[in-house]
Amino acid sequence: MGLQIWRAVPGSWLLVLLNLFTSVALIFEGYNQGVMGSVSNTPGFIRMAGLGVNAKGAVTDTTKQGGLVAAYYFGAMFGCFIGGKMGDKLGRKKGVWIGACFCILGAALMCGSVNSNMFLIARIIAGIGIGFNNAIVPPWVSELSQAHNRGAAFSLVFTANFAGIILAYWLNFGVRNSGETFKWRFPLGFMAIPMVIVFFTVFLLPESPRWLVSNGRRDEAVEILAKVRGDVSHDDPTLLAEVEQLEAVVASASHPRNHLWNIATGRHSGALHLGRRAWMGFALQLIQQWTGILAVATWAGTLFALAGFDSYKSAWLAGLVNTFGVFGTAAAALVIDRMGRIKSLMVSFITQGIALFLLAAFIRTSQISTGEKSTNFGIAAAAMVFVFLWFFTMFNIVPCWIYSTEIWPQEIRAKGYAFTILGWAIGCGVTTFVIPILLSKLGWYTFIFFGCMNIVAMPIIWFIYPEVSGRTLEEVNLLFTSDSLFVGPNMKAFHQRVEAAGGIAPAERRLFDEVDGIDRDPLDMEGKTSSPGSGHYETKH
Repeated sequence: MGLQIWRAVPGSWLLVLLNLFTSVALIFEGYNQGVMGSVSNTPGFIRMAGLGVNAKGAVTDTTKQGGLVAAYYFGAMFGCFIGGKMGDKLGRKKGVWIGACFCILGAALMCGSVNSNMFLIARIIAGIGIGFNNAIVPPWVSELSQAHNRGAAFSLVFTANFAGIILAYWLNFGVRNSGETFKWRFPLGFMAIPMVIVFFTVFLLPESPRWLVSNGRRDEAVEILAKVRGDVSHDDPTLLAEVEQLEAVVASASHPRNHLWNIATGRHSGALHLGRRAWMGFALQLIQQWTGILAVATWAGTLFALAGFDSYKSAWLAGLVNTFGVFGTAAAALVIDRMGRIKSLMVSFITQGIALFLLAAFIRTSQISTGEKSTNFGIAAAAMVFVFLWFFTMFNIVPCWIYSTEIWPQEIRAKGYAFTILGWAIGCGVTTFVIPILLSKLGWYTFIFFGCMNIVAMPIIWFIYPEVSGRTLEEVNLLFTSDSLFVGPNMKAFHQRVEAAGGIAPAERRLFDEVDGIDRDPLDMEGKTSSPGSGHYETKH
């Protein structure tokens, strides 16, 4: 059993500590995104990796530079599925601990790298670790949280992510005048600290109740749920109802349609169209990464240099703009439920596209102007960076991630989430690889390209992704029953099924009977709110 310190913590504080743990675990990812934009341009790193420089001190082998940075996401592509499987087999705590080991080893090897090959392997190892943790930590916290506060937990996750980016930028800024070797080795070694904390604290936390139930440890699951629900009695009716629902969810998870490969291909899911949902979550992450966020967040220093600022001002502006993103992420809580996921994304795509087009225009005008006019246009370009990041953090980042959890039946939410992590890894990996090449070859045209990608994303989201905000689990399952990809036919099928069944819950019951090939007497469905063993109870997100 190990040391169970969580038993001594008041229930009202335990979820706070769990969210704090989540923040520390995911700071590593944000830090990794932020640190490389500066480190990979330092003279010592360039020499170690053999990137080459021209007479102006700029990297000449930008393809290799982008490849070394992107290798991290290559590791995450494999880590997300391996980690998810290990988390199911060994438990959430052991899975996170293994992920932390990979992250610490990767950070140590990056810090001590002597050539590009060693650094490449180190990046892949660290990526495997973050793949483990990204696939396990958010679902683990979700399994311990109640439905009404999952959105708040997601906001905390991305605030922590941006905190990692901020930490990386300000640390790089602080060591900019240090020795050539220290200037790049110390920031890379420092990234291990959050994972060292995770390494030593993860076993002090409660295990996932869902994992415990699935492994025949019901009494432990009841004890943990009683604690995190506010130290309620073990025979509390609400608690027992939650445990009963959890047992139904676990039982349903063994259905062939819920196996990972069948989810990916849609086999055995019929009108549930689980395969479509998997690739929608995957595609949503690809779309997010191609809106230009990594060009702004990771390569902000290079961006400000393009706008005409010197290295000192570019460095502190890069730190400031990412600090600004924390407030935007916090502000997302004000709009995410009021506007809904889809309208929030529409606002982000429109404003981000306009900001990027103006950014490109101001950079170009600054470059061809002189004196005060050049300075003024450089300042205008910098302002557009702040505008872009504010609207991205307030209207884009949270909807893209939370949507991919809301479209799944509860029993396979963690497995479905793995496809979202895969989309994130591929999207980040490809864009991180090409951004230094684009900035080197195209300069300000890079932002025209990303501005166009925002415009392309709008019809895809509007016509294919149905709104899920405020809908019950039963309603969400009914939103994907048409064979068409488009929202219109799916909404038409939704209303037809609900009208024919006489309500949401009976309609969902009929849907699962249809998929499972069960011919049930309609009278048997009266008063029922879930199909046997399905785990689909009338529960708000």
